[in-house]
Amino acid sequence: KDLLHWVLGINGEAGEVAEKVKKIIRDKNGVITDEDKKELAKELGDVMWYIAVFAHDLGVPLDDIAKQNLAKLKS
Repeated sequence: KDLLHWVLGINGEAGEVAEKVKKIIRDKNGVITDEDKKELAKELGDVMWYIAVFAHDLGVPLDDIAKQNLAKLKS
């Protein structure tokens, strides 16, 4: 149950980020206001929370995941 919950949570919150960006592009010609930044930061925080609890549930430290990703990006 938790696995599906975390994955769907990540995708749902990422979808909310995408929706806000879509509306900024559509309605504001892509100009991001300070208020938009605050709203996007809230949504990104929600994405991060789901990622953090999913990583914890897997028993993989989030710090290790970040380090692995940085190493991958450098290669």
